[in-house]
Amino acid sequence: MAGAEDWADTLDELTRRRDHSRAMGGDDRLTRHRDKGKLDARSRIDHLVDKGSFREFGTLVGGDIAADGIVAGSGLVDGRPVMIGAEDFTTLAGSIGPGGNAKRYRLAELALRDRVPLVMLLEGAGFRPSGEHYGRTPTDLLAQAQCSGKVPTIGGLFGPSAGHGALVAPVCDWTIMTSQGAIFTAGPPVVKESTGEEISKEDLGGPSVALASGVIHNLGQDDVAVLDDIRRYLSFFPSSAWSYPTSLPAGESTARRSTPELLDIVPRGNRQVYDMRAVLDVVFDDTGWFEVQPKFGKAMLCALAHLGGHPVAVVANQPNVLAGSIDADAADKAAHFITVADAFHVPLVFLADNPGMLPGSRSEKTGVLRSGARMFAAQTAATTLKLHVTLRKAYGFGSMVMSLLGFDNQSATFAYPGATMGAMSAAALSRASHATEDIEAKLRQAEVDASFRSAGHLGFDDLIHPAETRDVLIDALERGLYSRQAAAEPVSRTVITP
Repeated sequence: MAGAEDWADTLDELTRRRDHSRAMGGDDRLTRHRDKGKLDARSRIDHLVDKGSFREFGTLVGGDIAADGIVAGSGLVDGRPVMIGAEDFTTLAGSIGPGGNAKRYRLAELALRDRVPLVMLLEGAGFRPSGEHYGRTPTDLLAQAQCSGKVPTIGGLFGPSAGHGALVAPVCDWTIMTSQGAIFTAGPPVVKESTGEEISKEDLGGPSVALASGVIHNLGQDDVAVLDDIRRYLSFFPSSAWSYPTSLPAGESTARRSTPELLDIVPRGNRQVYDMRAVLDVVFDDTGWFEVQPKFGKAMLCALAHLGGHPVAVVANQPNVLAGSIDADAADKAAHFITVADAFHVPLVFLADNPGMLPGSRSEKTGVLRSGARMFAAQTAATTLKLHVTLRKAYGFGSMVMSLLGFDNQSATFAYPGATMGAMSAAALSRASHATEDIEAKLRQAEVDASFRSAGHLGFDDLIHPAETRDVLIDALERGLYSRQAAAEPVSRTVITP
């Protein structure tokens, strides 16, 4: 009769092979890696997921090459399943072999099949130069592209990432890197061979480059900070486009409250600057808000927050940068942010205070109109709930991209008394038309009266006292949430983003 002793040799062999895979690049390489202040691939996964929840697949792929350079599997983050792949830099510099490529494809395939987020923790050298035959093995990027707009996709960079592996990050919805991260098409040795340019990995694709170019969205000081931010980012989103975001339990932080502080934060005069971040601190829940891409397109503030306990995506002009004028980078940032929020049914809150799109030859050379059109297409095509507040001003196309127009499918539109709008400000119109002093005074008075005239024709749903801002937004949001009377489904894209 068969017994445990009959299995002993076979199970010992399984244990030996598993141990070899879990040893990654070996003690010496792991020690050197950790001496740089980094976590190894398996430790990164352990920190990201709920304790003891990780379940690996493809452990034995690669044979003598431990896990073929990538640890893959599933785990729980705040009790919800996610698929996770972590490149192991201690094993052949985290390079991609045929087995690792198959595991990466399988990760994305399962994320879409099971409708759960995909998280890729990157630190690798791209495809491995070898004589091995890749043939028609499906590439992971094809599967990852199929996930776009269906399940949240997140990329974390913990060191240099080059070649094919580096493409994983910009295909993700959101990316974050550590201070030791770097991302590039090809690393410094290849650059020198190809172009003769000698450059360090930091100058080629380090944080200062990747954040300024917009390739990477956020920066964390070290591995732990990045992993904690990934958990926080995921908390604002549903597991897939087939579900709605989860609201927080009712409590003190989610309660309605007056916001008289805004009278001191938001100046009445249009020419005075202030920090929109202070407005977010007052209007949204005390649980705190999470800014996305703070180092890029600084004239626009994009953030994830809770409003009355409900996750929302905030798109706000930043008056202390370019006086709130919208440049190409700000519009591009907002367009991507809006599209991601819409894909996962996160309500949008627009806080407008801008003098329009940024004028001038330098702005035109960056394609500000194309970028502005991209943002406009993203927001006007959005099917999620949209709420709008004009705090002081919104001129020209700058008002349209911020969803000011009252017939742009918003759930609610509000403005503060005295908020001004139109093709241009009175001061600019006076200069353009060489107006006399008395005409200029009339233009300025007409500007002041604009919000009252607009409210009189229902250009806004209502003019509100700044102290009412939080409460009226919560009321409008919770009314709008009643529209969710059918199961959530992925958004059908019907426009081509310019």
